[in-house]
Amino acid sequence: MRTTNDMRSLIFAGMLISLLVCSLVLLPRDVAAQDGAASGTFRERLKQRWLKRHQDKPASESSADATAKIDRPGDYTFSIAHDGLTRLYRVHVPQRYSAATPAPLVLAFHGGGGDMNYMASDKNYGLISKADAEGFVVVFPNGYSKLNSGKFATWDAGTCCAAARDQNVDDVGFVRKIIGNVTHQLNIDRKQIYATGMSNGGMLTYRLACEMADTFKAIASVAGTDNTTSCAPKAPISILHIHAKNDDHVLYSGGAGKTFRDMSKVADFTSVPATIAKWVKLNSCNPTPQRVLETPGAYCDKYTQCRGNVAVQLCVTDTGGHSWPGGTKVRGDERPSQAISADDVMWTFFTSIGNER
Repeated sequence: MRTTNDMRSLIFAGMLISLLVCSLVLLPRDVAAQDGAASGTFRERLKQRWLKRHQDKPASESSADATAKIDRPGDYTFSIAHDGLTRLYRVHVPQRYSAATPAPLVLAFHGGGGDMNYMASDKNYGLISKADAEGFVVVFPNGYSKLNSGKFATWDAGTCCAAARDQNVDDVGFVRKIIGNVTHQLNIDRKQIYATGMSNGGMLTYRLACEMADTFKAIASVAGTDNTTSCAPKAPISILHIHAKNDDHVLYSGGAGKTFRDMSKVADFTSVPATIAKWVKLNSCNPTPQRVLETPGAYCDKYTQCRGNVAVQLCVTDTGGHSWPGGTKVRGDERPSQAISADDVMWTFFTSIGNER
């Protein structure tokens, strides 16, 4: 039979359990946005448990096997482990794909604070429709995020941006692993592997040009300049840069726009002219460009006679701000320029480059 002291102990234990439950329930929702570093205090450990249960469900829950062959057109989501992190990416295989014919491959990197699903949205960027029309496979990698959902992600592109940069995330190694997986799963033409990106994603393509020039045939950056901290390409590589003169985020003449509320998350961005001059020099191109496109509201200048039969091309729009030309995503009061289509200019540039390096 239980004594009075035993009963008191049971009542006290029950009260402690009730307090613990209340503490977990009443934790503020904004803890999900805080750094997930472990802490030694009891309450902070409770916060970590709350985070683990209440964060967005991971997009990887419906992921396919990243090692299995892909034998039909469609959309696939993959979750892989790399450098101690779980990383996500999407693959779109166009309707025209046939395992009997090697297909070009384009990796498309979202902007800072975005995610793979945002970049894959046809209403924003139109890349899936372009892939279906031209027959290339397009991959949408997800940047580093503190959330299991992968949202609000960034890339380590050198001096930018945010948590990916601050934690020295191995995005180049992640890209290498993606390409290894996709070239195993699909029949990919290894001489036609390209990268494109928006803003912070475009900046990452410059890092890939510096560190993976032996893998990528060309890169196309939209609204994101070269902010790498070092650059020694193993081979010449073709460069396309698209930028609006009135970009209020990554300023054409250099620096970060006043639209950034927290400057510690970005950088004093390299200017567009300095970016182009750097790659004209690295590729040993003729420093005098040719005007290859001129239309109301936009022009393109191309630098040729480069080493390895590569090229450097700059396309400038008068308007559009920090956006994807030809797209529909409005930023603030500024609509994307419709003077050119970034998708069309990009694919024309990619396919115009000779196969010889």
